[in-house]
Amino acid sequence: MSSVRPGKRRVVLTGFGVISSIGIGAEEFTASLRAGRSGVSPISVFDVEGFAHVNGCEVKGFEPEQWISRTPVRELGRASRFAVAAARMAVQDAGLDPRELAGRRGLISVGTTDGESFELDQLVAGELADGPENMDAEIVRRVSPARLSTAIAQELDLSDVEAPTIATACSAGNYAIGYGYDAVSAGEVEYALCGGADAMCRKTFTGFYRLGTIAPEFSQPFDVDRKGILTGEGAGVLVLESLDSALARGATIYAEVLGYGLNCDAYHQVAPNGHSVAQVMDIALKNAGVRPDQVDLISAHGTGTKANDITEAGAIRQIFQEDTPRTISLKSMLGHTMGAASALGAIACGLAITHGFIPPTINHNQTDPECEIDCVPNHALDADLRVVQNNGLAFGGNNAVVILGKYDAGADAFTDGVAA
Repeated sequence: MSSVRPGKRRVVLTGFGVISSIGIGAEEFTASLRAGRSGVSPISVFDVEGFAHVNGCEVKGFEPEQWISRTPVRELGRASRFAVAAARMAVQDAGLDPRELAGRRGLISVGTTDGESFELDQLVAGELADGPENMDAEIVRRVSPARLSTAIAQELDLSDVEAPTIATACSAGNYAIGYGYDAVSAGEVEYALCGGADAMCRKTFTGFYRLGTIAPEFSQPFDVDRKGILTGEGAGVLVLESLDSALARGATIYAEVLGYGLNCDAYHQVAPNGHSVAQVMDIALKNAGVRPDQVDLISAHGTGTKANDITEAGAIRQIFQEDTPRTISLKSMLGHTMGAASALGAIACGLAITHGFIPPTINHNQTDPECEIDCVPNHALDADLRVVQNNGLAFGGNNAVVILGKYDAGADAFTDGVAA
């Protein structure tokens, strides 16, 4: 069974843009993943007075002017700055000149949970302090979530593009990648810039805090002593193009997109449904033409809450049974970056395939017996990865899974999970 459907183009990843609490750019991000670096620090981007727990995973050392040149930075919200900078970075990493893309049909698709809620926080604070008639007009112009995608087109001067923002919360990055995969494989566009972006905001931090899910110090996914999540921020943008296009211009290929799966069960506002999680993984594997025993690694949603970890691990065992592969959580390092989470996860999977290693799940002492997985505790492992699965699970049962494979220059197609 081939992952390439008749009349469809093979789709590969050729550029990564990363803004994260553990590194800016693919090179620094790779080094941090190998080292198991933690992005945790006390929250400084908004007032946390009165909260008992005040840690998060903020982006530090980000200078937007280094990457954003055509668009006045003051016109962009915090999340849009992350998205635009990551897109510019991804295009550069792919060896592309934006002027070459300007005349080609393309897609820009960015997923998000909060859009520009960081800016909305400021507006609400201003309204409460000074009244609605004195709200800052410049901040008002920054709040549209559509800017996460349209600002990329503006910055790169790309006119022949569709530029939707996908708001499916914590699975939105994978949704965006799936959308780009379909468009490129069908020949509807020549390239796609896909990913996710979110900025830390008081609204979301407070919501998780009221749910009792904010960890006091750090995130410990799959650990018996886990205490919850830490909110994070950042952006991940990937360049998707056809294999023929990448080969014609001699591009570096990080990985091949083999397929993806989506579902939405609407089971519960915040509680995951194990059957639905298993179902979306099954959909993705079948779409990719990959058997469960051929998956070498799963990058789990892995939030570090009891409800998620046990449910997700159980769904993984349901699909993979005795062949359950190593299953890691990047949120142990990055925190929960919301709409950026599965986009950064896909990039981490591509880098792991390219550089031959498995990032660890850090802060790990003892695996919860109810999870029963090998989460690669605390230290990275060298590994020859052929197929990697990236999970994104969102509130309301909005789930998305992407399957990536190692590109083999000597193969005609990825058949039965093994290069033919």
